[in-house]
Amino acid sequence: MGWGGWLAMGLVLVIFWGLVITVAIGFLVGFRLHGTWGGALAAAGLVILFGFVFEWTFLLIGMFAGSAQGAQGFALIVFPFTFVSSAYIPVATMPSWMRGFAENQPVTVMVDAVRTLTQGGSAESLVGHPAAYFVTRSLLWSVGLVAVFAPLAVAKYRRG
Repeated sequence: MGWGGWLAMGLVLVIFWGLVITVAIGFLVGFRLHGTWGGALAAAGLVILFGFVFEWTFLLIGMFAGSAQGAQGFALIVFPFTFVSSAYIPVATMPSWMRGFAENQPVTVMVDAVRTLTQGGSAESLVGHPAAYFVTRSLLWSVGLVAVFAPLAVAKYRRG
């Protein structure tokens, strides 16, 4: 395995470790699984996948930034995607001009996939679709984002 493979494995391990800590703290403060254990494992797999997908975005941002401080500043570009998603409030409660974007962006479909996989039927009725709908869209977003950002990051790296 080349250095790229080791780097990718290291990134996935860091994401996995962060997920383990987050889940442990969640259970300690009262989170309870209402879906199946298989759904929970699928949700964990999606979180790890999406973390890996967004690493390509952050790698590219870091290469353009030129310094650690610059990269940290540029990384803030991603935060609006979290706030204009279903992570904190239901999309249906957002202003009508914001809903179209919020419903069709990668963070919303990932959050809704994890929510429906871990919370079962009640979450599916809340968001209006079964888990498979959001899982499929999450996988499509993942493929699309890697298809865009991985080649750009590799090209930028090769150019120096």
